[in-house]
Parts: sequence; C-alpha cells; structure tokens
Amino acid sequence: MTYHEINPLVRIKELELITKDEFERMIEAETMEQLASLLKDTHYSSYIYPGFEHEFEQNLNKEIEEEYREIIEIAPEKEVIWLYTMRYTFHNLKVLTKAKRLNKELNQLCIYDGFYSIETLKRAIQTGYSTQLPTTVAESIREVTLHLEESKVLQGIDVIYDRYFLKTQRELGETLGYPELLNEIISFIDLTNIETTARGILQKRNRNFMTGVLSSMGSISKESLLTFADNREGSFEAFIDFLHNSDYAQVIAPALLEGEIAFNLLGKLKDDYLTQHYEGAQTQAFGPLPLLALLNAKEIEIKNLRTLVIGKKCGFTTQQIRERMRRVNDL
Repeated sequence: MTYHEINPLVRIKELELITKDEFERMIEAETMEQLASLLKDTHYSSYIYPGFEHEFEQNLNKEIEEEYREIIEIAPEKEVIWLYTMRYTFHNLKVLTKAKRLNKELNQLCIYDGFYSIETLKRAIQTGYSTQLPTTVAESIREVTLHLEESKVLQGIDVIYDRYFLKTQRELGETLGYPELLNEIISFIDLTNIETTARGILQKRNRNFMTGVLSSMGSISKESLLTFADNREGSFEAFIDFLHNSDYAQVIAPALLEGEIAFNLLGKLKDDYLTQHYEGAQTQAFGPLPLLALLNAKEIEIKNLRTLVIGKKCGFTTQQIRERMRRVNDL
C-alpha cells in the first residue's frame, strides 16, 4: 500500500481519539468515579470497571502495543515507524545491558518497540554481534561493551546509547528523505541538547563529560553549547540568555524563569512543540506525516490519560493536572 491509499484509513482511526473538549471534562471530574463515567464513552471503555485505576497502566501499555502493531502492518515504510519507536529500542538496550552487568532479570522494564525482541537484543549484548540490528545499533552495543571493560560506571551506558540514538535518528531521517520529518528530528535533537546542557551546568559537569553526552547532529553548534560547560561563575545565567536569543526562544520561554529553568515544564513544552510539527498532516494526502501524526496523537493521549488517573489517585488539584497535560492536536 502507498501513503495515498492508507491515509483514508488513518483518518478513520483519528475519529477514535479523545478530543480537547473531552479531555477538559475529564480534568474537571471531581472523583475517580466521574472520570470512569467519562472514559466509558471513549475507545477505552473495555478498560473501565470498578477499581480500573489499579490496572490502568498495564492496560494502557496493551493499548499502545496494539496500536503499534496495526500501524506497522499498514505502513509502506517500516523504517518511518521505527524512527518513532526507536527511543524504546535504545531504552531496552540500556535496561538489558544493565541487567547483564548486575546479573539481574529486568525484562519487565522493557517497552515494546514493534521491531526488535528482547531475545534479539540480549543476544547482541551477549555476543557483541548481530545481523538483525541496524549497523549503528550494533555499533552502540560494541562501544558500550568496550566502556564496561574499562569502567564500572553504569552511567556511561546511558551516555553512549543516548548519543547513538540521536545519531541514528538523524541518519535515518536523512536516508528517508522527507524534509518535514527531518526538521522534526533536528528540533528534537536541539531541544534534547538544550535540556542536557542545562542539567550539566547545574551538576557542574566538566567539558569532557559534556562532550560525550551532547549530540553534534542538531542545528545548534555543539561547540556553542560546550562554551557553557566550563562551570564559570554565571555560566547558567549566560546560558539562559543564550536561549532567549536562540531559534527556540519562543518555544521554551515559559520554562525560562529568572536565574533558573523549570525542567518539568521544559519537557512538556518539548512534547507540545514536536506535536505541532504534525498539524500540517491534516491537509496532506501523500507522505508519512499523517501516519506519524496519528501515532504521535495516540502517544500523547496515553500520556494524558496516565496524568489524569495518577493525578486523581494522588489528589492533585484541577490546576495541577491541567499544567501537566500535553497539547492535544484535534486532527
């Protein structure tokens, strides 16, 4: 099937998504029972029963896994979908590598990515070789193995896999050749680098450490970001000034407070900004954007449902829940 042929199917599936108005009513629900009543009128009705909130997380995981399977089945280019679920491939590599190092069983912490099984990743980690994994993924495993032969610092596992994740994103985006998709990838890398730099400055990380964790695959020069990693007095304030004058100033401005950055809000703004990239999908009949817009909308929907249920369980106020909700794009 071509994108032109599957996009009408995508439009039909979009009708199942929870709308902004429906989410607003759920936010205003005063009790778990009222929230359950509203959820019974949605695609998630089969997951709503007395005490549903105690198993809702597991059921949401089943829901998104099923969505991945359906979309992968119809996708003309499977690589486009892996571009989206790749974060889970690298998450699983982190989990399984640490499990091997600590001699523990941590399979339950892995997340379904739709492409590479736990067994496949385990074999690659064990042997350092795989014909089933993409070249850059296999390279990342070998580099992590070399690191662990020389160091006992588990944080190096995260650093190496994160760097390869962004590298693989950029390379695959360029190979696929869709300008809008590549722009989204570059923005994701830039915003990730911004957050990493800010945290590194606050943690007083040295330049060598920051050189290892920052990606050179974004549009913001890595060297420009490294100038703030020397931990000089006032470097954090200087970095905030730099952000105010960057291409992302308007995007992240609400998280840039006087002398500090609201990291929780920064993560939300990052998700919301990337969601906006898919809004143009409404008028496109060709290309992968509508399919990815659906997948992104489903992911955001799942995040918002988790926020709602956890918020109600923990007694958060309506305002506290609303502040944590991700942008909903009514496709």
